[in-house]
Amino acid sequence: MRQGRNRRADLDKRPDDVASMFDEVAARYDLTNDVISLGQDRRWRKKLVEALDVTAGEYVLDLAAGTGSSTEPFHRAGARAVACDFSLGMLQVGKRRRPEMTFVAGDGMNLPFADDVFDAVTISFGLRNIADPQVGLAELLRVTKPGGRLAVMEFSDPTWRPFNLVYKSYLMRALPTVARAVSSNPEAYVYLAESIRAWPDQDALGRLIADTGWTQVRYRNLTGGIVAIHHAVKPSGSVGLDR
Repeated sequence: MRQGRNRRADLDKRPDDVASMFDEVAARYDLTNDVISLGQDRRWRKKLVEALDVTAGEYVLDLAAGTGSSTEPFHRAGARAVACDFSLGMLQVGKRRRPEMTFVAGDGMNLPFADDVFDAVTISFGLRNIADPQVGLAELLRVTKPGGRLAVMEFSDPTWRPFNLVYKSYLMRALPTVARAVSSNPEAYVYLAESIRAWPDQDALGRLIADTGWTQVRYRNLTGGIVAIHHAVKPSGSVGLDR
């Protein structure tokens, strides 16, 4: 593991290392995301809000929320939205920028919430960073009410092969270069590119979600499959699931 400012998380995703990496990039994280996604991240987040179909008064958990940029649209829609993340640096930046919102420190593999409390749960570009994604999905299932909804937004595999090759070349070459110009820790974006390449495709992630106990699993591709949103529902008979 590299030390100091150039440290980045290895793909075994040790929680302390990943949290420290995100602490280091917190101040310019939102700006960097805008730049490296060419502004598409805002469009993707809008599609996620539409997919989860949150109504005013619903209790919503946004896991791996970072500075709360992904949580803010749910808050504006009138939901009781909670931004949860394991990076204290991200939460501190978020609380300064969005003092009206609720921020909670929490580990995705051991969420600090009771069983069956949220109407809807979501995680955007964060499931890859949980040491065991299936445990994270199980925890999201545990804290969701029976009949509640899940939306997972993650980078995925572009469906058109020529574009897929160009995209992966961008990830490994251009993305770290662009990040070097705007991020406080460009090495973190090397980890980002590597973790995206190692991540399951749309169908494999759908199977993982279903194997965890979620039902009605389906997905929608965005921007030619660069990003996919997976939807699922907690079975109505599932109450008080064990950790």
